[in-house]
This record gives sequence, structure tokens and C-alpha cells, in this order.
Amino acid sequence: MTPLPTATPVLAFYGDDFTGSGAVLEVLSFAGLPTVLFLAPPTPADLARFPEARAIGLAGDARTWSPDRMRTELPAICASLRALGAPILHYKLCSTLDSAPGIGSIGTAAEVALAPGALAPLVVAAPEIGRWQAFGTLFARAGDGGIHRLDRHPTMSVHPVTAMDEADVLRHIARQTSLPLALADLNDLKSGRGLHRLTEAQRTGGILAIDVVDAETLAAAGDILWQAQGFVLGSQGVEYALVAAWRRAGLLPPAPTPERLAPTGRIAVVSGSCSPTTAAQIDAAEAAGFAVIDLCPGEPDWDAATRAALTALADGRSPLVATSRGQNDTGADPGLGAGLGRLLDRLIRETGITRSVIAGGDTSSAAARALGLTALTAETPIAPGAPLLRGHRAEGPGIELVMKGGQMGPTDFFVHVRDGLPPTAGAAGRMRRNA
Repeated sequence: MTPLPTATPVLAFYGDDFTGSGAVLEVLSFAGLPTVLFLAPPTPADLARFPEARAIGLAGDARTWSPDRMRTELPAICASLRALGAPILHYKLCSTLDSAPGIGSIGTAAEVALAPGALAPLVVAAPEIGRWQAFGTLFARAGDGGIHRLDRHPTMSVHPVTAMDEADVLRHIARQTSLPLALADLNDLKSGRGLHRLTEAQRTGGILAIDVVDAETLAAAGDILWQAQGFVLGSQGVEYALVAAWRRAGLLPPAPTPERLAPTGRIAVVSGSCSPTTAAQIDAAEAAGFAVIDLCPGEPDWDAATRAALTALADGRSPLVATSRGQNDTGADPGLGAGLGRLLDRLIRETGITRSVIAGGDTSSAAARALGLTALTAETPIAPGAPLLRGHRAEGPGIELVMKGGQMGPTDFFVHVRDGLPPTAGAAGRMRRNA
């Protein structure tokens, strides 16, 4: 196996949504590969602030883009990341394949990024985050702990923007592109024919989806990715697979055990998520003493919500400002996310609170920019897909921040962020996975 480069980054990535970008940051950082995630294409001066970085990412929002916008904007993004010289350029997509022909099209992204006749391996699944792909069919764990075929998943099958009615990965992507599609299935990976399947697929180009169900197939998928190099598609399963393959080949030593998340007196939470998982987390937080402040998404009273949050902090409580408790769709309104970011920024500046949470993938993107953040690095694991981050600003001190997608984290996630992880949860909160 080819050694990891030292003169260039090991990997560059673009995330098609904000929290998903953070998931890649998490996997690589806690595997022992320092990683930095930028919120805008980095300048040489930006890169110089993080000389130790072995992987470099750009948080985007292409999951909300039309195919025309993708064709207009993605070429420059891909070119800027390729200029970093990393052997792999990863287009990070959701582990539940959030996409459709008219919005967030995975097929269009591949068409834009691939040279004619080139091949993009695709790894969506990763058992670590409750995703499995068997013979091309994707399965995902739900908030209740049950495992469902994607088109029968209680949340994803009724997603307000990209409802999943097809669990076959290639059938789903075939709606979005005319590129050739192929599959490296469990038989290929279990019999050691994964690299042979790669060679076959490279003759026609297009997209090669790769099954993953366990540690063995995860490492085999990583072998395919590292052999192929170039442009790859997938969730953070790409990084889990690469790390597994590198470790098996002796190219990457075991990562040091991260420090356990320490408790803090109070935190501030803003949530634009309409996920039932987040709703259950809000209920658990309220039962644990959080001051839940409901904010009407249609006519938000920002002043009242801010006053209530400041009052809660003054009383020693942790405010949680939420636009939904799972019963309605707040939509991907960037104005709402930006407003939550401005509210959170005011709480941080006026009270000096040191740890905050933003819930909701679309919310996180707009809110982080409203906070004036320019880059993120990973600090401490909490739950897969939702670590404690350090938010860096162009000027002034950084902030401790957690950004979680709607489906991420156990029911008592917000309580863990405030109180620290209990001993039974383990260093990364892996006793209860719900990513």
C-alpha cells in the first residue's frame, strides 16, 4: 500500500452540508490526523495558521443547490481543493443519501468533478454511525434504536425536502445521472476481489458503490479508496474506511485516547432542527433543568427569546432556544439559522458563556457564519457525528461549540454537553450511537 504523504495533506474534502463536514473533521482528528475545516475557501494566510493540518476541508451547502448552481460553482471549489495536492478529494455527502434530481444531486456533483471516463468510488455506510450497505441496499439506525431499510426509515422516508423512497443506492443515484454505475458487493469484499472489482469499474468510469457491513468490509473499502485515489464520494464512511485500511497496513498508528468531556456550569443551545431525535433531546434537557424557549419560526420574536435566554443564564440555568419540537418543518431558511447565530453570539458576548450547541444541519451553517467563525478544529468526542469543536475567528478568542445534525446523538445529548460524559458512556459516547 502506498505510504501516506508528508509534504501535502493526506486528504482534502468538501462537505455538502455543515454538520456533515464536521463529521469528517471528527473522524480524522480523533484518528490522529490533525484536520481543519474552513467555512470559506482558505487563503495562503488561512492555511498558514494551521501548519500541523494533515487534512483540510471546506464546509459547504451544496445539498441545497440546484444542478445548475452545482455546475456553476462546484468547478472552482474542486479546483481550489485539488490545488492543495492531496491524493484524495472527498465530496462528502449525507450518510442517508439526502439528495434528489433537482436538489443536492450526487449525480450532478460527480459529473462536475470527474474527468471524462474517470471513476469515483462511493462509500456511504459505516457501522460506527449506524449505517450499513448490503448488496447495494442502505440501512440506517433510527432514533428508537431500530435498524431500517432507508426507504422505510421513520425519519428519512418522510424527509421534508428529500424523502427517501428508494433504498438501493445505485437506483437512487441513477435518477440523478447518466454516468455508468457499478457495485462492489459483499461477495467481492469478503472474497478479496474488491481491488479486482475496482479495476473492472475503471474501464468504464462513473461511480462504484461499495458495500460495508462490518470491520472487515470497512477496511476492504478503504483499500479500494486508497488504490483508486483521486475524486471519491461518500459519507464520513470514507474516512472510517481509509483509517481502517491505513491501520491494517501499518501506515497509521493507534490514536491517543482523547480526554473525556469535562462538565461546565451552563451552556447555551439554539436549535432549528425539526427531527424527532432532536425533539426527544429537547424534552430530556427540559427534564434536566434546561430553560426551553420556544421560538415561532414563522414570526420569530428575537428580542423576547434573547431576553428569556439572558434571564436563564443569569439564574444559572442553560437556555435552549428551539424553533421546533419535531412536529413541524421549519425548512432550510438561512434567515432563521442566521438569526439563531446572532442570538447565540449575543449570549456569548454578554455573559461570557464558554460552551454552546447548534442543532440542525442547515441551521448550523448559517448560524456559524453569523458567529463570525472562519475555521473549526476538533477538541473532544461526545457522540459520533457531534464532537466538541473549537470555533476560530479572524480576530479574538475562539469558542467551544458543538454542532449536531438532527439525527445525531443520544436522547440525553444536551445534558451530556453540559454535565460531561458519564463513565459508562466511554470516551466518545459510543455506548449509544444514533448518527
